[in-house]
Amino acid sequence: MKALKCFAAATILMAIAATARAEDKKVAPLEVKMKSIDGKDLDLAKFKGKVVLVVNVASKCGNTPQYKGLQELYTKYEGDGLVILGVPANDFGKQEPGTEAEIKKFCTDKYNVTFPMTAKVVVKGADKVELYQILTAATPDKNGKVQEVGWNFEKFLIGRDGKVVGRFKPGLKPETKELTQAIKAQLDKK
Repeated sequence: MKALKCFAAATILMAIAATARAEDKKVAPLEVKMKSIDGKDLDLAKFKGKVVLVVNVASKCGNTPQYKGLQELYTKYEGDGLVILGVPANDFGKQEPGTEAEIKKFCTDKYNVTFPMTAKVVVKGADKVELYQILTAATPDKNGKVQEVGWNFEKFLIGRDGKVVGRFKPGLKPETKELTQAIKAQLDKK
């Protein structure tokens, strides 16, 4: 009986250790590699230690004017460690039909965007990129179910520790108190 209890305890400890190792192997959002809007390699690890707001963007959406607010946030807080990462996607109403060059020209010409942007990717469904797999898995609903991105300009906030600390609906404008307070709270963590 004693041997059986020891075996059971050892089995439980091994299972706990295996789970811990599996947790350790989970990829964090800032461990992902992507392509920039210019087609260059973009290793998100370069943003480690910063506060990162990841936003799936589109040029022909009712939310497109949010580019202005995003750029204002970036300009105001970049020196404090904020990075805005624009992620063009054509997943909602085909509202980002352009090429990377067209998207970049639009953002630069119309909104003077200077924050980093990725190449156009898929942010929902079976083909969503690894970054969005991680972001959506890290922000389940109250029942623990992973929720797909709902529309263009949904926002995910990553703290200085590299963990996803917030998710904000597409219609929430960048200049709202809710979002700016969340960003400032993360920026204050040195």
